[in-house]
Amino acid sequence: MGQKVNPISNRLGIIRGWDSNWYGGNDYRDNLYEDSKIRKYLTARLSRASVSRVVIERTLKLVTITICTARPGIIIGKGGSEVDKLKEELKSLTSKDIQINIFEVRRPELDAVIVANNIARQLEGKIAYRRAVKMAIANTMRMGAEGIKIQISGRLNGAEMARSEMFKEGRTPLHTFRADIDYCHAEALTKVGLLGVKVWICRGEVFEKRDLAPNFTQTKESGRRGGKNFRRKKNNR
Repeated sequence: MGQKVNPISNRLGIIRGWDSNWYGGNDYRDNLYEDSKIRKYLTARLSRASVSRVVIERTLKLVTITICTARPGIIIGKGGSEVDKLKEELKSLTSKDIQINIFEVRRPELDAVIVANNIARQLEGKIAYRRAVKMAIANTMRMGAEGIKIQISGRLNGAEMARSEMFKEGRTPLHTFRADIDYCHAEALTKVGLLGVKVWICRGEVFEKRDLAPNFTQTKESGRRGGKNFRRKKNNR
């Protein structure tokens, strides 16, 4: 099942938390649709800001939106003017009070969403797909990832027949629930059609109990590699 299930949803409730944190009740459908609208709007509005994820939390009258981005300066603007403008736009979109928090992704090379979108933009800019992929793999492994896997599908190099090519380095254990695997699927619109880009990044293993609330400091330090630590903990129980 490791290749058929989204690695993020496969780990929800184990080592990953949810991106939408609220109790719906009778308004569940409306809140879900509103979350979808907010995410679509922010993705289009902040396309140049390298947004990784948008976490939405709700209380009775307040909607708290946390934007994880590699370029917080683009969102904040001069003196915070852009944030205020964005808050007013979201307020008119949802008709609710909005609070915006901005979290900086300090190592964007370890974030699958940012890596996949960078590759897709390079493909749209007519850069050779092998060069774009190999640069992304080298940067990710240099920043301390345990492994990365990238698959590109479509009419590669303008070929008549679509095909898939996969590039791997290190380890990406999709079946291991304690492995912190980040995943993203992005699309590149080229002159020969759509190219699909899938990225899996292994950022280490998580042995301790993790708080499943949105954790914005997930790095390799949160879990240690190797079987010795795991066996030692097992024997101590």
